[in-house]
Amino acid sequence: MGTASGDDLTQAQNELYGWIKNYMKDFQHSPSIRQMMQAMGLKSPAPIQSRLKHLQEKGYISWQEGKARTMQIVDEIIEGVPIMGSVAAGGLIETYSDVNDNLDISDVFNKKNVFALTVNGDSMIDACIADGDMVLMEPITDSYTLRNGTIVSAMVPGLGTTLKYFFKRGGKIFLEAANPSYEPIELNLDEVVFQGKLLAVWRKV
Repeated sequence: MGTASGDDLTQAQNELYGWIKNYMKDFQHSPSIRQMMQAMGLKSPAPIQSRLKHLQEKGYISWQEGKARTMQIVDEIIEGVPIMGSVAAGGLIETYSDVNDNLDISDVFNKKNVFALTVNGDSMIDACIADGDMVLMEPITDSYTLRNGTIVSAMVPGLGTTLKYFFKRGGKIFLEAANPSYEPIELNLDEVVFQGKLLAVWRKV
């Protein structure tokens, strides 16, 4: 079951996406920009980078721009993961013996237009979001409904996009890190575009 149907992709984007999926299925790693250029019959990396950017914005892939080997496909919904019991983070407890239940995470993916972003940097490390993690985001349709303390991806025109805690105080917006090394970013409401709010964090170990 996929997160997207491909109906919102251009022919060129869909062609590249299909090729990437097949490549990663066969080789278990993402292709290089040069390999994608060759496969698409292109002599410049710019069209590939543009298509990759659109694929990420539309929630089909996650990648760190300029680093094709970091690419991941956001494609399959996991209907349920077996909960095998408890594990102690302090003393020892009795280990699991039988499957008790399933951890159902389908509700995360079933939300409309969920998209993924790859985290660059350590500003949210105290929220257990580390460099290289993938965050799953739900689009924000009305910024006025945002609650203080929500983790959001916010775009500040001219400065870029950031993942931070959202706070609104006295008519001002504050984007606050979960790392004391970073100062809060203070903005007017009309100076920021909220892209999504955090649903889940995905980390491969």
